[in-house]
Order: sequence, then structure tokens, then C-alpha cells
Amino acid sequence: MKRTKLWAGLVAAATVATGVTVWALSLSTVPSESKPASVTRTTEQTNALLRSALQRQTQQDSPGAAQDYRHVLELDPTNKQAWYGLGVIEQQNGRTANARAAYEKALETDPKFMSALYSEAFLLRSSDPDRAIKLLKRAVAADPKGTTIQMQLGNLLAGQHRKDEAEDAFRHAVAVDHRLLSQVPEEYRDSVSR
Repeated sequence: MKRTKLWAGLVAAATVATGVTVWALSLSTVPSESKPASVTRTTEQTNALLRSALQRQTQQDSPGAAQDYRHVLELDPTNKQAWYGLGVIEQQNGRTANARAAYEKALETDPKFMSALYSEAFLLRSSDPDRAIKLLKRAVAADPKGTTIQMQLGNLLAGQHRKDEAEDAFRHAVAVDHRLLSQVPEEYRDSVSR
């Protein structure tokens, strides 16, 4: 139960992080003299559509948000935010194959895109734990101080009976934030606290 709540909370946090990123993108659309007007116009359109999609998602209008994300992809087929947003919508609607494909497209554009790494790992944790572990390891490489990622990796490794690797992940998380020791599974606490 705790793991499900934690994963759900993390996916929600990733969605919020995407919204913050989209908002930050909108602030950086000051026209540049070195950019042609058509590029500036396309960037402005893309950012406006991303803001609209995020707002629609927040208002539970998944079909409208998906439409906006697809329009963004018509303008910019490599837009990781749009691919990620589509992935979240597909995952929420139970279309896991489509969600995974969208996350993979986002990761083709940016292999260290934390939200996509984490969301795809969450999606695969039961059906393909080895792939989920690989994704979480990539996320750890991108953010070595990410304690939440380390803890999730440790839990997944422990569930796969990969004790030494799980212990290492838990140890890294606790080294960054000692308060996490209480969340480490009891069988690992002694070795992790040393």
C-alpha cells in the first residue's frame, strides 16, 4: 500500500514538474533578433499549446490536452514535454503500450529526462521490473542525489531478490538524507546504517 501511494505521489510530482517546466519555457520566449520570425512564431505557438494542454490536464480534460500535445508535435516532433504529456494521459487511461511509446519518444529527445524515466519505470515496475530497474539506474546517473529515486530503486531491487544492489541503493539514499533510514526495509537497515 505504501509503495503504491509513493509511486502515485511521484507520478503526480512528475506531472507538476512538467507543468513548472512548461511555465518556465513560456518565460523564455523573448524574440531573438538572430532567430527568423517564423521560428519565433512557432516557438510561441508551441509554448502556448503546452500551457493550454497543461491547463486542460489540470481541469481533467484529457482529450483536449491530448489534442494540444498532438498539435505541438505537428509543430515540433521532438518536443519531449508533449511526448511526456501524451504518455501521462495514455497511462491514466490504461493504455500502457501507448504510454510507454510516448515516454520512449520523450527519452529519444532527452535520454536524461527525469519525468519520463521515472514515469516509464513506474509503468513497468510490475510487468517488466528489469526494464524499470534500468530506467531508475539511468535516473540515478542523471541525479545521483535523488533520494526518492534511490529508495524506489532499492525497493524494486529488493523485490527482485538482488540484495547487494538494493543495499547499495538504500545506502546511497541514506548517505544523502539520514532521515530515510526509517523507510529502508528492516532487513537492510543494519547494513545500510553502518
